[in-house]
Amino acid sequence: MRRLLRGAVADLTPLRASADYRRIWFGQSVSSIGQQMTAVAVSVQVYALTGSTFATGAVGLCSLIPLVAFGLYGGAIADTVDRRKLGLLGSAGLAAVSALLAAQALLGLRQVALLYIAVALQGAFFAVSSPARSSMIPRLLPAEQLPAANALATVSMNLGMTVGPMLGGLLIGAYGSQAAYLVDTVAFTATLYAMWRLPAMRPGGAQAVQPGRRASVLDGLRFLREQPNLRTSFLADLAAMIFGLPRSLFPALAVGFYGGHAGTVGLLVAAPAVGALTGALFSGWIARVHRHGVAVLAAVTAWGLSIAAFGLTSGHLWLGLALLAVAGCADTVSMIFRNTMMQVAAPDEMRGRLQGIFIVVVAGGPRLGDFESGTVAALTTPTISVISGGLACVAAILLLAARRPTFLRYDARHPTP
Repeated sequence: MRRLLRGAVADLTPLRASADYRRIWFGQSVSSIGQQMTAVAVSVQVYALTGSTFATGAVGLCSLIPLVAFGLYGGAIADTVDRRKLGLLGSAGLAAVSALLAAQALLGLRQVALLYIAVALQGAFFAVSSPARSSMIPRLLPAEQLPAANALATVSMNLGMTVGPMLGGLLIGAYGSQAAYLVDTVAFTATLYAMWRLPAMRPGGAQAVQPGRRASVLDGLRFLREQPNLRTSFLADLAAMIFGLPRSLFPALAVGFYGGHAGTVGLLVAAPAVGALTGALFSGWIARVHRHGVAVLAAVTAWGLSIAAFGLTSGHLWLGLALLAVAGCADTVSMIFRNTMMQVAAPDEMRGRLQGIFIVVVAGGPRLGDFESGTVAALTTPTISVISGGLACVAAILLLAARRPTFLRYDARHPTP
């Protein structure tokens, strides 16, 4: 029984095998909680200053634009310079922005424009540093440990998404927004220390960009176009996010489906993250799966079916929450395998640019999903939008499977991009 449980829970081997990876993981976990606290504090501040849900919603737009713009160029930079220095610079920038937010709250400046600018700077620094950090991992761990490392990264991310907002809400309620910003600023010391301890991480490989020359964003896009397996993994994620993410409908569903209120919206938002965290915690089996292409398509299909079933749960809140949690768990499985494929199959000199494109997909896909689900709901009903979106996701995956049979044959023991 003990052996069975040990094989089911998340594999901690990468944390034991590499001190550098252990420091990065811990720093990322702590800073992720802090950043989620800051996100809550910014929303609370903007709404308190304006009383406008539109102004609060515009916070997301302020971060999306630099995420997309700097995500691509951040990846190109990561394929040119020492990734350690770039990650250190980006983390220092994020810490400085959190300190700026703490200062404006302590001084009572009450300037919404300043909050928008700070959020945009956060998006830019994150987009520059994230490809560098992600590109380092395959240099710190052997290939067979990357699935476990990606599972642990998902634990870190979802821990931040669940614990961060709760702690942020408690701190803001007790001591004001400045408390959340100050904790976030201090939390970045763990990431800065982890980056400082790393050795130099210049890009390597047969086609590495020579020092003094610039890596081309277009080269990264051309590379992705010529690699059917990596391209299909990106398309699978887009299918899930564009068709099968009814996030923008949660307020309407909370009232229309369940007769609830703002607290119900919070439960709907949290349910996928809880499922994702659970899936990551019990991901020990993932290292034994070698057919990553099949696993990605199966996981995204499970996501689409869970979302479609969620659309049929009117009047049954806990069933709806359970199905959203199942969807979140399936998304975690898909993310772990997609990240592993990108890290293993892509050459080192291209990893930064592919991570930059990945950021654009991750940031842009859900926003397109908000537009798709909202538009279909306006033309029909929220119920039809949710069900049709989930089924459209499944249809897109079946089409990808039919059009890309090589993706189904992808074997992690013999990775091909």
